[in-house]
Amino acid sequence: MKIAATVCLLWAGAALSASAPVARQQASRPAADARSGESLFAAQCGFCHGRDATGGQSGPDLTDSDLVGQDVNGDKIAAVVKNGRPEKGMPPFAGIAESDLKAIVDYIHTRKKAVDENPGRRRKVSAADLSSGNADAGRRYFDTACTSCHSPTGDLVGIASKYRGLALMQRMLYPTQGNATAPAPGEKRKPNAATATITFASGESVAGTIAYRDEFTIAITDSAGYYRSWPASNVKISIKDPLQAHADLLPKYTDDDIHNLFAYLQTLK
Repeated sequence: MKIAATVCLLWAGAALSASAPVARQQASRPAADARSGESLFAAQCGFCHGRDATGGQSGPDLTDSDLVGQDVNGDKIAAVVKNGRPEKGMPPFAGIAESDLKAIVDYIHTRKKAVDENPGRRRKVSAADLSSGNADAGRRYFDTACTSCHSPTGDLVGIASKYRGLALMQRMLYPTQGNATAPAPGEKRKPNAATATITFASGESVAGTIAYRDEFTIAITDSAGYYRSWPASNVKISIKDPLQAHADLLPKYTDDDIHNLFAYLQTLK
């Protein structure tokens, strides 16, 4: 009986030892898949969307994407990856292997879950953080302060689809920053809209787009494309800036004005 019991114990121990590597492999497979998705995402998508999917050189933060939030097992993400969005600067990846696509989709969802569970560690301001205004009140403010230059059925058609969240608010408050920062996907960088006429003591003058300006120096790019600069104290400077009205509003805005106007602009999709 003792021999039989010993044999049984040895057999059981051997069986458990043999199954342990399999169990360890199964337990580690999700982690391995996650690492695979991470490396694939970094190689294929990281330049635009950032290595951790929170936004990069030109692509948006995928952890804050409505499409990602609505996606179930790649039913929405897969089509975007395969077909691309040429109008927004995203090329198609039609030849991507299904296994690689699944790993990338899983990684995006893993990153979204991690960011959602740690909102204090987000790198960006969410659109929801800014959506505290009243759109109707914003429309009334717009009709009073903005219609001399802008139209919801003209130049601002689709503005909320082009810019989301903080990017939209920045364009609303500081439109001139669009010349200093990267343009929206698919949008060409626009030249500075402000021009200056420089008049010398002799009465001669020259005009061009403003290339640089501070309290000491004024510089323009003239009609021939040359960069020219002068000490501001030595010349007379006349500025024409079609965006000056935005700068004039900055000291006048109340917090309610800003949030209400932003809420209204978000409806212009």
